[in-house]
Amino acid sequence: MSQPHPGDKLWFRRFSPSPNATARLLCLPHAGGSAPFFRPVAMALGPEVDVVAVQYPGRQDRRTERPIDEIAVLADHIHGILRHQPRLPVTFFGHSMGAAVGFEVARRLEADGHDPVRLFVSGRRAPSTNRNETVHLRDDAGIMAEVRKLNGTVSSLLGDDEMMRAVLPALRADYHAIETYSCTTETAVSCPITALTGDADPNTTVDEATAWAQHTSGTFSIQVFNGGHFFLTDHAGKITKILDHHFQNQRARATV
Repeated sequence: MSQPHPGDKLWFRRFSPSPNATARLLCLPHAGGSAPFFRPVAMALGPEVDVVAVQYPGRQDRRTERPIDEIAVLADHIHGILRHQPRLPVTFFGHSMGAAVGFEVARRLEADGHDPVRLFVSGRRAPSTNRNETVHLRDDAGIMAEVRKLNGTVSSLLGDDEMMRAVLPALRADYHAIETYSCTTETAVSCPITALTGDADPNTTVDEATAWAQHTSGTFSIQVFNGGHFFLTDHAGKITKILDHHFQNQRARATV
């Protein structure tokens, strides 16, 4: 049995512990996001699923830590902790920046010889698509304007100067991480990828989300929802059903 990693409880949050789980869902937040964003998922899925939400440094109870501004470094940390978890078939769900982090952690896991079951990438264009994104170079007001445009989970704090000063370093680091991240079309995982996207997302077109198909040698599927960058908050019930169906199928395959 693997020994606990010292960063386990710091990075990995379980809002509904499932000691007898037979599968694991690793949830990776968006830029400026935090682990509690995925609390409803943990509450909705059954005890068969170990729902783990990642808490990046630099926010909430980790606000005194220096934020990490490189996707590869985030992925290295998460992969290192994941390797010490009790072995379960793992599925990744990443939204926006979290989609890229999930992709990189999945690559590292496959390099260890442990293939993930599936990678769900939500609200993020494929990493081989190119855009000139420079939000991380803006002043504080510019970053706040971007958050307001996307209607993210931090937008409710925009009127609170003290709270915004607390979250801005993490936001800037997150934007630097995702805006400086890219890879070639040849960079791929072998596990299936499912892309979820909003039809009015200013940061990801349907074509850019479909380009994730180039990054897997497995099967690919895409589901398009009405809405913008945070379409998943408006369609939480539907997305939870997609995840529940995924785990039901996984259990069915395991019993064959």
